[in-house]
Amino acid sequence: MSPTLFATAPQGLEDLLASELDALGAVEARPGRGGVAVRGGLANAYRICLWSRVAGRVLLPIAEFDADDADALYAGARTVDWSDHLAADGSLAVDFTGIKPAITHARFAQQRVKDAVVDRFRETAGVRPDVDPKAPDLRIHVHQDRARTTVSIDLSGDSLHKRGYREDTVEAPLKEHLAAAMLLRAEWPRIAAEGGGLVDPMCGSGTLPIEAAWMAGDVAPGLLRTRFGFQRWRGHDDALWKDLIDEALDRQEAGVPGIPPIVGYDRDGRAIKAAIGNLERAGLRGRVHVEKRELGQATPPKGVTTGLVATNPPYGERIGDAHELMPLYVRLGDTLKRRFAGWEAVVLNGAGCEIGLKPTRTWAMRNGAIECRLERFELGAAPGGDGPAAEDLHNRLTKNRKNLGKWLRREDITCYRVYDADLPEYALAVDVYGSDDGDWLHVQEYEAPASVDAGKARSRLRAALATIPEALEVPPERMVFKVRRRQKGHEQYQRHGERGRFLTVREGPARLAVNLTDYLDTGLFLDHRPVRRWIGEQARDQRFLNLFGYTGAATVHAAVGGAAETTTVDLSKTYLDWLRRNLDLNGLDRLSNRIVHADVIGWLQRAAGPYDLVFLDPPSFSNSKRMDDTLDVQRDHPTLIRAAMRLLAPGGTLIFSNNLRSFSMDGSLTEEFAVEDRTGWSIPKDFERNRRIHGCWFVRHRG
Repeated sequence: MSPTLFATAPQGLEDLLASELDALGAVEARPGRGGVAVRGGLANAYRICLWSRVAGRVLLPIAEFDADDADALYAGARTVDWSDHLAADGSLAVDFTGIKPAITHARFAQQRVKDAVVDRFRETAGVRPDVDPKAPDLRIHVHQDRARTTVSIDLSGDSLHKRGYREDTVEAPLKEHLAAAMLLRAEWPRIAAEGGGLVDPMCGSGTLPIEAAWMAGDVAPGLLRTRFGFQRWRGHDDALWKDLIDEALDRQEAGVPGIPPIVGYDRDGRAIKAAIGNLERAGLRGRVHVEKRELGQATPPKGVTTGLVATNPPYGERIGDAHELMPLYVRLGDTLKRRFAGWEAVVLNGAGCEIGLKPTRTWAMRNGAIECRLERFELGAAPGGDGPAAEDLHNRLTKNRKNLGKWLRREDITCYRVYDADLPEYALAVDVYGSDDGDWLHVQEYEAPASVDAGKARSRLRAALATIPEALEVPPERMVFKVRRRQKGHEQYQRHGERGRFLTVREGPARLAVNLTDYLDTGLFLDHRPVRRWIGEQARDQRFLNLFGYTGAATVHAAVGGAAETTTVDLSKTYLDWLRRNLDLNGLDRLSNRIVHADVIGWLQRAAGPYDLVFLDPPSFSNSKRMDDTLDVQRDHPTLIRAAMRLLAPGGTLIFSNNLRSFSMDGSLTEEFAVEDRTGWSIPKDFERNRRIHGCWFVRHRG
């Protein structure tokens, strides 16, 4: 009877691998946990190593025994006649895996098996093999299912997903055998045989297009590999292996000319450069086309009317990322519906975002540690001219922008709020940021109460995110989406990402850096625009103090307006670095614009004035670990204002502001100082729908 082989597979792909091995001529393919057991000799083993697109490793069991502890493992491994498999002066490596194994320390188990092999050789040959974990002559695989222990020769060596073409890559590449599994689930071989094409609109370094081309062109996935685990194994039959290689080369020569049109797009030029290099190594130059193109501009190859869209969109690795990736998934669904009518699609969805299409089939699948859904779709006819999915929102956005138009042009405003939960069904804030390279959209969803049906809310949100860029005539890829939750403590200062994309915007005479992606806030509070402009107009020859300075936008306005000197105090190094960036953007020197990294409350107790103009805009609450105490603006504003007024020159003005909706000014302050409520004046036209967004007071010394 032929020996039993075991081909490993990623979790959830065992059935797919069993079907593939059946097609390769394996006998009695039996899927189980982590792989497929088959009957077959060396020819079958070699064929799997060369031709399997899904398998990870091919293992040849040589011993099986019970081992309740490390000593029993050593004893069992030492009974094997290792000279049948390895020369005494060769090299070895040991891998260990298990399902509730009796030996829980994998490295210790590997060491005990290595000791058994070495001691056996010392005893029988007087010499010992070396250990080479990277490129051994023999790779030994040990697996424990509780105490039951199986020792195997790893005929594959490195994992079979390493095809040999991928040297250039990008962040989080899709492994080759997972890409192949996606294509097999989607029945790509059938689609290709029927004359269909393939498009990956987010192709990264090109793994899906390459695997699709090899599959359609009958190219053996192991043909480029220069090393397999069996090649220095003593049981290797080199003549048999070379016959299989010759057969594969003949099939490749016959199959490659029949590869159908295959295209990969990606918005990242670096990814396209990597994909071109990988295509070259894969022997597909001129057979697969890749180019830099935004998702929404993805189109079928010219003259191809049917085919498969296969893609692996970004997942996100931080809390909240999945939700904030929703616009991308909405754009993907919209692109599929509008541009690929009559095609089929398969999407590896690791973000859990719905794309607005109902899958015909779904499989659970893992990409590394990430639980994913592999979703297959049949794309119907292109949508008709029924207008936007969220027509009421579309109409409101266009109406608001039109109503603001004359005011924006007159006031020379390029960054503004165009929508703020005007319609109860769409609880969003939509801001336009006019940067040096065009308009961007910053969309925030207000956290819905628990009483709102989650399914309906998601559906409305998908419709809104598809509608907003269209209504405001901004490319969808220039829309950034966030969920605005109630912040606790220092959460408002925490990063939401690491993309670091700064845009330069203009506000009156000032140029300011904003970051739409990395934090909840962008670095520019648009509702404070009138206050900043007033500061700039009043600042000539004045000494300006900015407390809780944030990114220093008010400081920049004062400095550009001709302030004699400015001082900005904040506890966040990130924001003070941002201020330095803003100063540099405006060509302002740092000698006359002093930056202080300190807790404002403590700094006020020891600072000396005088200052002619003071801007005091504290957060509603803060419990930063770097502060000696918590800050509660309702409780602490009298102390803050009195301390700041101690530094204010006679005839000077303190501007006090905060965004606590329930805030009430302490009555004793109005008796001590001349306090003028300027809230109405300070709310700009684009925030009139939400007049409680902040409060603002001018405070001066009496007399």
